[in-house]
Amino acid sequence: MASNQPSVFIDGEAGTTGLGIRQRLEMVPQIVLRSLPAPQRKDSFARQDMMGMCDLVVLCLPDDAAREAVALAEALGSDMPKLLDASTAHRVDAQWTYGFPEMASAQPGKIATSRKVSNPGCYPTGAIALLSPLVKAGLVPPDYPITINAISGYSGGGRSMIEAHDRAGGPAFALYALGLEHKHVPEIQRFGGLSRRPIFIPSVGHFRQGMLVSIALYLDDLPGRPIGADLRGTLRAFYEGSEYIKVAAGEETDKLEPEALNGTNQLDLYVCTNQRHRQAVLVAQLDNLGKGASGAAVQNLRLMLGLVGRV
Repeated sequence: MASNQPSVFIDGEAGTTGLGIRQRLEMVPQIVLRSLPAPQRKDSFARQDMMGMCDLVVLCLPDDAAREAVALAEALGSDMPKLLDASTAHRVDAQWTYGFPEMASAQPGKIATSRKVSNPGCYPTGAIALLSPLVKAGLVPPDYPITINAISGYSGGGRSMIEAHDRAGGPAFALYALGLEHKHVPEIQRFGGLSRRPIFIPSVGHFRQGMLVSIALYLDDLPGRPIGADLRGTLRAFYEGSEYIKVAAGEETDKLEPEALNGTNQLDLYVCTNQRHRQAVLVAQLDNLGKGASGAAVQNLRLMLGLVGRV
């Protein structure tokens, strides 16, 4: 290669996540960003040739297409680039590293040395960030009956949902996946440390991006009957020093907006409690296109390529 800088190809750059990743990578001077002409973007031979010229390929494709892209890359043998998959296809695959750097102290190192990394889903990012530290600490049992309610901007719903909301008179709000088979549930259960399958109820609002993920708890049903400060302190200790995850300090929050962190790679966590009724609500606030998608991908890409700097 003419340049010593690592080169990156986004397979599926025309989609919402791909465009977001490209916009962020255009501001990263340490890499060479490669692209195919529009007529060749679905040409398997052209895509494979491009993969062979790059150090890392980001897959921003539907699940089946992502699996096909992985097969193209693997057929290159020793010339196979590192792969970062933004689809759902490989998130619970043992041969892939889960790309949530803050999930454990060893996770950034695993991501940095892995040749195959799966980018987390937007909803799971919030749910896992809340649950995993509390389950590890023994404050929430793995078999606790968890129900997760979440709302996202419509940009995370794919082309048909985006078109429906961009039209005048798009729906103001909708629950969906009420068959309780949402594709994000397996990764929430696995990486949240849950032995019991959670109930996940997603919804979409008539705003483009932003997200809130909430989990209600009965404090008297938890081991040791904790108070809000115990939950909050555990989360704060777990994420101490984190660049992108912040735990709110106290109980003063009474209202949260899903769009507050738009355009950032931040993830804010809240523990809201009513001690008199012994109830708590855990809330994660993030941009579904930032820490929930494109921002997280660039964070992982930097680790995989050994680059420094903020997303």
